[in-house]
Amino acid sequence: MSDKTLLDQWRDMAYDQQADRNVLQKFWATYFGIEKGIYEKLLTNPDEVVTGTVKELAEKYGQEVLTMVGFLDGINDSLINPNPIETMDENTVVNLGFDKELLYKNMVDAKADWLYELPQWEEIFTADKRKELYLIQKKSGTIVKEKKIGRNDPCPCGSGKKYKHCCGRN
Repeated sequence: MSDKTLLDQWRDMAYDQQADRNVLQKFWATYFGIEKGIYEKLLTNPDEVVTGTVKELAEKYGQEVLTMVGFLDGINDSLINPNPIETMDENTVVNLGFDKELLYKNMVDAKADWLYELPQWEEIFTADKRKELYLIQKKSGTIVKEKKIGRNDPCPCGSGKKYKHCCGRN
């Protein structure tokens, strides 16, 4: 029996730097298909909070425990009450009660179009709401650089003086 947590075991397998690139691509393609299937089921009844042990949820969705751990790792940031993924074992009770808007935005952030374009979202949010959430998420990663104050510009503190004679002094 390994001393590593289930999450560590999942991450070692999923992000193995020594693995053959083709093997890893095939692994992720398979995983993304599994993930999509679980989300299709969850989004069909989005207000139901699915709970159970890690092992029970793996059985419910027909997956290996480590695959379920990977799913739990992915959805954890979107949950209303996050699971203790760092320390969980197969008997840890977990929940899949997610914040719908946060989940959608996290899928957009992950560039997981196969997830945020699932037809189940159409029953949850209108097309306009999905577009709004998409744009909010995309803009949240955009850095807006403020206009630099010039030496001879009026000081932003409102004194009426030039910046160089007010707050811009060294």
